[in-house]
Amino acid sequence: MEWTGARYADLPTAEVSTWIDAAPEDVWPLVSDISLMPSLSAELQSVEWCEEGRTFVGRSKHDAFGEWETTSYVVECEAPRVFAWAVADPAAPSATWKFTLEPDHGGTRLSQRMRMGPGRSGLSFAIDRMPEKEQKIVFVRMREFETAMAGTVAAIKARAERR
Repeated sequence: MEWTGARYADLPTAEVSTWIDAAPEDVWPLVSDISLMPSLSAELQSVEWCEEGRTFVGRSKHDAFGEWETTSYVVECEAPRVFAWAVADPAAPSATWKFTLEPDHGGTRLSQRMRMGPGRSGLSFAIDRMPEKEQKIVFVRMREFETAMAGTVAAIKARAERR
């Protein structure tokens, strides 16, 4: 696990990775199935396709931020290698999420990456209210993302290896 960036304008990025004892073709259906994601996340409550394969709405909940809804746009979909989506505005997303699958020693190296910004997000409002705490706000949120993503790739690994 790793993350970079201390301020929102730095486009902070977090990435986690795991090795899975399954071929990328067997892992792909799990990472590209957005309807599976709420069962792997404490924050994401539900997802629904608006335009199959292109746009989906996610509903999330967080103790500090409340409940919200975002529209995401699939920006990269190359089976069985890459599945990525931009949140809110594909040209200036509030976040970009990406799964990458690479063949690795008879299995798959699965990575999940997220980058905040450059568009504004709910975190921007917290920073606006407490600009002197921006680095701490970003740090805490990136740690939350990193922990959640580690859980997601571990759950995908467990499901893929049970198949």
